[in-house]
Amino acid sequence: MTLSGEQLQQHARDIAASLEHVTNGRPFTPHLDVWKVHDKVFLIVTDDDPDLQIITVKVDPHQADALRRDVDTITSGRYFDKRHWISIGAGAGITKQLIEYLVHASYDLADDRELRRQS
Repeated sequence: MTLSGEQLQQHARDIAASLEHVTNGRPFTPHLDVWKVHDKVFLIVTDDDPDLQIITVKVDPHQADALRRDVDTITSGRYFDKRHWISIGAGAGITKQLIEYLVHASYDLADDRELRRQS
């Protein structure tokens, strides 16, 4: 089942809220809902434009290239390094399973980086 923009954003928020050591706020602008693990951003939900209901997540650069190539509504990250971040909007192929996978993967990338730094 393909998700609407609103469903996509809510599902991403629900997943992020279920993860350990997560904080949430709007440190950059009132229109960006920012989710962090160990003070590292892993999810941004954009609330500023009802016509552009997207989420932005961290990804491996090779996976980012493949996702952008294969899915029309996945683009380079809107706010961060374009190689390491993607933005996802509603459209064909955007499912709950894909969003769950991408949010978890982004969380893991942000969390692992913090753990390596502490080692």
